Amino acid sequence: MVFAAAPEYQVFPTRERPLSPYQAAVRAARETRPLVRAFDPDVVVVDILTIAAALAAELEQRPWVTLVPHLLPTPDPALAPYAIGALPPRTPVGRLLWRSLRPLVRRGEERGRRELNEARRRLGLPPLPYPHGGISRRLALVATFPQLEAVRRRMPPFAAVSGPLQWEQPYGEVPFPPGDDPLVLIAPSTSQDPQHELLRSALAGLANAPVRVLATTNRKPLKRPIAVPPNAVLVDWLSYGRTMPRSSLVVCHGGHGTVVRALAHGVPVLCVPAADDMAENATRVAHFGAGLLLPRRLLTPVNLRRAVLRALASDLLARRAAELARWAEHNDGAQRAAELLELRGWDSNPQPTG
Repeated sequence: MVFAAAPEYQVFPTRERPLSPYQAAVRAARETRPLVRAFDPDVVVVDILTIAAALAAELEQRPWVTLVPHLLPTPDPALAPYAIGALPPRTPVGRLLWRSLRPLVRRGEERGRRELNEARRRLGLPPLPYPHGGISRRLALVATFPQLEAVRRRMPPFAAVSGPLQWEQPYGEVPFPPGDDPLVLIAPSTSQDPQHELLRSALAGLANAPVRVLATTNRKPLKRPIAVPPNAVLVDWLSYGRTMPRSSLVVCHGGHGTVVRALAHGVPVLCVPAADDMAENATRVAHFGAGLLLPRRLLTPVNLRRAVLRALASDLLARRAAELARWAEHNDGAQRAAELLELRGWDSNPQPTG
């Protein structure tokens, strides 16, 4: 195994003129191409966000596979538009409503296709006739629980669910709050909520509740002091692998990594979605019955306390989370992903274009 630094470019407004995302992808693809050629891989596995590596692989005529470290974002007739956080339709009226939004979604998909094809043109690659061209049509490894993708009417033929891919940097012990009450882990997003709204609401709402609270700032600086009640411990960082097995509930924003790690330990989740795919993750978990969703607009200390106590009292949430834990115990996501790669055979057949 060898490592190489990934090209990085400024794509957000700064004092200097930034590159557009696809301008950066074109430049990064050109810089990555010699690395692909020198390493001489049989197949290139690319994160869904790193389109430059996929373009570099195509330039070197190497097959490439997409790793989707969350739910598959492609549309499906059984689902609402991805990431808006709506439950799958259960009635003809609901299905009609979501179908009525498809033209709007298609316009966005078509714009993305045009922008990607312009980047491909600049690199000398042929255009793609379909949207979501950043997802391989040979193989897309969807690293989530199959139970959360089961609501789809049909999985695309190029997609395969491997199960969650979990990794955590080793970290030391954490002081747990004393007592025997249920332990509630507050695990905010590392990228969202800079004002610590979830953390503040949790510590305020769960003060004097019949629970113990272990919370982390995730190394984001506190811009103003925060009160920590006697039944809580607040730390700068912690190990989920060490703390989640001892927890009765995980309160989080709904990031996929946090959600599936909690469920793999058999711990229900209470999600307060902030951005990105968090609402979709929360909705799928709530639909399966392994957690609850508290909309961010309703986040207050009182509402969070009520949701936490409701979740802790629910036998259904505990049973559903335990079901996912049993599945994870017998299905290693990394091993399954490796098997799917090895079984494909990469000596023939170019990247499909349909």
